[in-house]
Amino acid sequence: MLPEISLNILDIANNSIRAGASLVKIEVRINKEEDILTVKISDNGCGMTREQISRVEDPFFTTRTTRDVGLGIPFLKQAAEITGGSMSIESIPDKSTIINASFGLSHIDRMPLGDICSSIYTLILANQNIDFLYIYECDGKEYQLDTRELRQILGDIPFNTPEVAGFIRNFLIENKNDIDEGYSI
Repeated sequence: MLPEISLNILDIANNSIRAGASLVKIEVRINKEEDILTVKISDNGCGMTREQISRVEDPFFTTRTTRDVGLGIPFLKQAAEITGGSMSIESIPDKSTIINASFGLSHIDRMPLGDICSSIYTLILANQNIDFLYIYECDGKEYQLDTRELRQILGDIPFNTPEVAGFIRNFLIENKNDIDEGYSI
């Protein structure tokens, strides 16, 4: 099992990219009053058939040709369910896939969220031809980072230019801390 939810997010977002997505939306929402952490990853990739959806939770099923197992989704489902949460997949072939996972926020077996800022930063810098919309919310306060907006501002300046990369990293970290006020997730 991946030790942090952010690493599961990274794995599933990479699946979206391999599936031909040009836009990946990642939402992390914390509600302390309802004691729930939700993660939603949606894309505009090639989608999955009903048969693929029914088989995707099997660790020995993968659409990849480079290995015989696909562990990201089975691990995410198991991690959610052991906290009293759940995971669901909706997909439309040739259009989109949406993965929703919920976790018992204070459950003793919930793995930590981990370094979500570094995971999002890595996705953006490693996949500069893909757009990402990242939404982080805690108790009704949220911020967003939309690479489409950054592209409009930056023009042809790549995200991995040191000043831009530093801005992205700082934007993610500072806004997360402003939103969750340092709450350990």
